[in-house]
Amino acid sequence: MTLDHDPAPDADHRAVHDGQAPYHRRALAFYDLFVMHGSAPWFWRCPPRNFRQLYDTCAGARHVEIGVGTGYLLHHARFPVPDPRITLVDLNPATLDYTAKRLARYRTERVVANALEPLPLPEGEADSAALSFLLHCLPGSIAEKGVALAHAARAVRPGGVVFGSTILASGVPVTRAGRFLMRELNRKGVFHNERDSLRDLRDRLDAHFPRHELVVRGCVGLFRAWTPA
Repeated sequence: MTLDHDPAPDADHRAVHDGQAPYHRRALAFYDLFVMHGSAPWFWRCPPRNFRQLYDTCAGARHVEIGVGTGYLLHHARFPVPDPRITLVDLNPATLDYTAKRLARYRTERVVANALEPLPLPEGEADSAALSFLLHCLPGSIAEKGVALAHAARAVRPGGVVFGSTILASGVPVTRAGRFLMRELNRKGVFHNERDSLRDLRDRLDAHFPRHELVVRGCVGLFRAWTPA
């Protein structure tokens, strides 16, 4: 099932649409190679095992994935049950279809929605929600687009976990090659992370959750945060 949620066409929403536009069907076929096994370990200095460990320890039986990519991490995740219920949330129908097909062995629901707006999901039903490699693609600074964390939290039950990762521009070590690629991706509108700092990410986690953990691997911030029990 796919639910459509059409945001108003202001500048930020256009930027959100522009950011997800490159993820068409042909590009998705190479995403895992170029991103998870290419730029993540070589430019951002964060190998795939870091992301997979986060999923293995955080993904619950009822999971919401916000910004689905190709479903690489869900495909490899060790869920606590053999038949998890997974809600896929993305603004791009191509990524939703690609990921749903990849996860055909599970029960999935597709929801077309903008992470910067309240999500059209039942409140407090999921055990977990993930925003992996999403925030750096959203327009604005972390202080502004951190609202996506609050929207994710509303979908999660009391005591549930919101987790994910994002590429940061300041407060973390960025290699010369990483800085070059980051500038190019920002110039093209694929990234919007020129103002994204580790301090702002920590502040947003503090603002939306009573407890969280935040670690840095290369220039990637990996986080998990728990909703009030």
